[in-house]
Amino acid sequence: MSEILVYQPAHASQSTYVEARGLRQHVLVWGDLSAVSAHNPLVVMVHGWMDVGASFQFVVDELLARPDWAGRTVVALDWRGFGHTQPPAATDCYFTPNYLADLDALLAVLSPAHPIDLVGHSMGGNIVMLYAGLRPQKIRRLVNLDGLGMPATEPSQAPEQYVKWLDELQQPVALKAYDNVQGVADRLRANNPRLREDRARWLAGHWAREEGGRWVINADPAHKRPQPFLYRVEEVKAIWAHIACPTLLVEGADTNYFAFWTGRYGREEYLSRTEVIRDFRVVTVADAGHMLHHDQPEAVAEHLAVHLALPKCP
Repeated sequence: MSEILVYQPAHASQSTYVEARGLRQHVLVWGDLSAVSAHNPLVVMVHGWMDVGASFQFVVDELLARPDWAGRTVVALDWRGFGHTQPPAATDCYFTPNYLADLDALLAVLSPAHPIDLVGHSMGGNIVMLYAGLRPQKIRRLVNLDGLGMPATEPSQAPEQYVKWLDELQQPVALKAYDNVQGVADRLRANNPRLREDRARWLAGHWAREEGGRWVINADPAHKRPQPFLYRVEEVKAIWAHIACPTLLVEGADTNYFAFWTGRYGREEYLSRTEVIRDFRVVTVADAGHMLHHDQPEAVAEHLAVHLALPKCP
């Protein structure tokens, strides 16, 4: 049999836990939190739906290999109910405002005195855009990795959305378990064929855990249930209009993000919404899909390094 290769991180992270909003919240740390200052801002990365903070390892390795990133500190959060962060007791669904409040509480501990550089992928990209508009004074630079919003809604859709939510609350929900860690890695690669085998095998050990002889996904199944609230574009744009920092969207050239909406929403509509952001630009990563930080971590890291560069000393 051929040897199974597993990715070997060049820069190991350390786990820490922060008690915030009644939950033991997990944070991965690369570097020294005590080195964070106004001149050396903390870089905070937040993951997407059904993912974990460890997902950023491949990009972080590329960043920290750069001479211009020597001494910088990076953290990646596990959102509530994902990875090693606790789910709320007896919760049956998850709401965007709670992610915003969790991020606010964590930043009060991780970087209480200094603005940060904030990076979010997918669901996390949508959350960081909102957060940067709500707390503009806390963000020095902002990066959105393929977090491209949702279709516009009309008030008339509210009854149907609430009924759907109520109906799904009455149904049990579960996540598939796997026979071994290789089964988890195979699932990751089935979702994203661009993901290298060695990276998939490493990530599988963070995406899932062994429990009772099976490998169980590190996520509360309640994440699969919808929110009852409509996505209100005008409210989102009103928040984005308060983003005060330079903002970068990094998109995968082959993202399937918009395909999910089956013609109800597209890239042009998303970009038209961003016109309210005063300093916004877009870069595209070739040969990358929605999971661009897995597909092309070198290219993503290059774009991050340019956008998050520190001012040169005079």
